[in-house]
Amino acid sequence: MSGLTFEKVLIIGVIAVFLLGPERLPHYAAQLGRFVRQLRDMANGAKDRVRDEMGPEFDDLDWKKLDPRQYDPRRIIREALIDEDPMKDLLKPTVSRSVNPDSAYLQRKRSVVKAGEATPFDSEAT
Repeated sequence: MSGLTFEKVLIIGVIAVFLLGPERLPHYAAQLGRFVRQLRDMANGAKDRVRDEMGPEFDDLDWKKLDPRQYDPRRIIREALIDEDPMKDLLKPTVSRSVNPDSAYLQRKRSVVKAGEATPFDSEAT
């Protein structure tokens, strides 16, 4: 990052005065003011649109947590190594309560075709 300090801005301003001259400087200063105003209006419009799109969750959002400067890979690795067994939750059998006991898969699984017996035939199947 360049780190634009007050001294650098002052030097740029002095150079602009010498290059533009006193007669054209007010015109370009007014243009710069209009440009900054338009940029600020566009940023506020974008913020308002995001607020409209997200609804009430926009105000509840913690912007400090989303700051990329808060990202610390050492902390993330430390927390991952301290965790006893990160795979234990993945290895637990999951019980699905929304399984349909009359599903075609479970009906096929229950009906075992014995040797010499004709396989089931569905006349409606294509």
